[in-house]
Amino acid sequence: MRSAHHATVVAALAAAALSLAGCGAVAQSASNNATPSAAAAGATAPATTATAAATATPAPASPSAEPSGAAAPSPTTSGAAGAGTAAPGSTDLATFTFPGDKVSFKYPSTWKVELFTGSSTPPVSGTATVYDADGNRQATIYSGHIADGVTHPVTRDVFETQPVPGLQKQPAPVAHYSFYADRMENNSVYRMHLTAGAPPSGADLAQDGIIRVGKDVLVAEVQFIEKPFASDAAAKAWLAGAEGQALKALLLSISYR
Repeated sequence: MRSAHHATVVAALAAAALSLAGCGAVAQSASNNATPSAAAAGATAPATTATAAATATPAPASPSAEPSGAAAPSPTTSGAAGAGTAAPGSTDLATFTFPGDKVSFKYPSTWKVELFTGSSTPPVSGTATVYDADGNRQATIYSGHIADGVTHPVTRDVFETQPVPGLQKQPAPVAHYSFYADRMENNSVYRMHLTAGAPPSGADLAQDGIIRVGKDVLVAEVQFIEKPFASDAAAKAWLAGAEGQALKALLLSISYR
């Protein structure tokens, strides 16, 4: 995702967004389990740490980890997404499903997903990293038994938040797609991710983004480049554009069965 200029993403995916209101030894290409579909679908020291866990399995890999293997796309920029573009002209979506057939999400079929799984067989955790058509990292989705979250005081301005339809049957608080800015010492940290419930505006603690799904946990977040937006107005304009709507739709399409 980039902060100022965006190439055109699928019109159908943008429309879908509006209508919807770890890491271990094995790397696997999403092309092995992606099904095309025409249907639309931080900056200061931590104060406290919260952990949600079901079993003592290894923690997920850092979202900054790059995939390995011949199927991995070749990024045109280094580091996290923020300068990416989506290939124009695509009207299809693909569906990615994690091992175990419980968690899935939709993404533009011209994009790529790389899956990293734990060393156990069958894998009990995995991190899916989503890349756009140019190889820029756009989002990470983790599904597994354990996840750690760091929290600290912030002042928040929420731009948009909506419940995720495919996760509403999971334990409360209900998972929401949320896009907001956290203020810390005159710095703004923009986040678009799944939150447990609707995050409030005003003084609060940073959201860890850990969602309960069945006996496991789920963490899903868009990967912004450093300082992606010059202002809140720029952030809102990006959200209204094709790329912002595509990533919003991706988060809103996450489901658990």
